[in-house]
Amino acid sequence: MKYMRKNHKLDEFHDEDPMSGVANLFDVGLVFIVALLMSLFSAYRLQDLFDENSEMTIVKQKKNGQMEIITKKGKKIEVRKMTKKQAEGKGEKLGMAYKLEDGSVIYIPTSKK
Repeated sequence: MKYMRKNHKLDEFHDEDPMSGVANLFDVGLVFIVALLMSLFSAYRLQDLFDENSEMTIVKQKKNGQMEIITKKGKKIEVRKMTKKQAEGKGEKLGMAYKLEDGSVIYIPTSKK
């Protein structure tokens, strides 16, 4: 009679919820999204956005020529869209900027005589 008994381990396996595997896939998806966001922040060097004491300025130009200036001082983030009217007017030359072969930019102010 010992061999005629039901195998209770197999019966427990079939009673499991079939949707439990979907929950595990959802968790894996969330971990993937968080890892992707962290890698994007490090690739574009945007970790300073989370630092309360940092100050940074980002100048962004769209394909249509419109420019945006994003400034962050402490916890305050300000976005300004530049128009042609704001860029027009008279002014004085402050210096020269040179872009080097490695992509870095050097600014040399002009001396006033």
